Amino acid sequence: MWGIYHARLHRTLKSQQWLPQGSRLLIALSGGQDSICLTRLLLDLQPHWHWSLAVVHCDHRWRTDSAANAAFVQELAQRWHLPCEVVRAPEMPKTEAAARSWRYQVFETVAKALRCTHVVTAHTQSDRAESLLLHLLRGASPDGLATLLPCRSLGAVQLVRPLLGMTRAETAAFCREHQLPLWQDETNQSLDYRRNRLRLELIPYLQAHFNARVEQVLAQTAELLASDRAYFEAEVARLAPAVIREHPPALNRLRLRELPLALQRRLIYHFLCRHLQGGVNFGVVEEVRSLIAAGNGQQTSTLSRGCHLRVCGQWLEWVRPTAPPLESVPPPQGERSPPPSPPY
Repeated sequence: MWGIYHARLHRTLKSQQWLPQGSRLLIALSGGQDSICLTRLLLDLQPHWHWSLAVVHCDHRWRTDSAANAAFVQELAQRWHLPCEVVRAPEMPKTEAAARSWRYQVFETVAKALRCTHVVTAHTQSDRAESLLLHLLRGASPDGLATLLPCRSLGAVQLVRPLLGMTRAETAAFCREHQLPLWQDETNQSLDYRRNRLRLELIPYLQAHFNARVEQVLAQTAELLASDRAYFEAEVARLAPAVIREHPPALNRLRLRELPLALQRRLIYHFLCRHLQGGVNFGVVEEVRSLIAAGNGQQTSTLSRGCHLRVCGQWLEWVRPTAPPLESVPPPQGERSPPPSPPY
């Protein structure tokens, strides 16, 4: 059966070429309305694109009915003549971030095992809008707000989100129209999860009192930010050789001074991420940026691992802490003294 949503997705895929003809696709199928809608759409479009389709289901073991959920997905895949892989978490993930990390590892592993070229997930325009709001409220940078890209690499395969042009209301309408079976996840109604509270309370409030099209507007903002991020990433890669010295690590502050503020911040962030294990936030970047016009010898406060940056002529040099002196203890007879530890 061919409807308006089939036509819309078909046009999008022809325009963007995210899922080329003859590709081997692994569909992430949870059993909820979005993933059921995606799977049915791809099945209906398969004769036009000649894809090879398979599905994967991740059982996080979070719910008492997770095994029944997996059985529902397996039965549906069998009815639709789709190969199905169900992967159960070895232990229950402690956080949503840990669950997401494990899930994407599963996608990559199963895709490689089945020789799939693409992993396809059912993220919608609604998901993209919610993610932007969540990241904004956490204080993310503009790059961090460019959430849920339509296509990105996942190891050796491509991760594609072809439903970012559909809202959750539209996937629900598609499922009702085609009388598709759905697995109802009761945790989606729990306000214990921040995303659910945003989805069930904040978004409806914004729609009622500010903008009925708030999901579309936020998703468009994420798309604009994503294109800006791609541009700035290319500029950082182009400028880095002239600004960043590798050995010993340093930033050329004279070159930085010539650049627009946005590129200064991105180049400093790029440099710090290569040398620090976390802790690179807006305040740290701004402290480093203040040294561009500082006097010789001035330096940042201590960064992580006891390091800091110091003004040395035209350079902001990376300074590691001095290693504490080793105790002078004679080695046992017949053994050599170990070499001193590197000064981290």
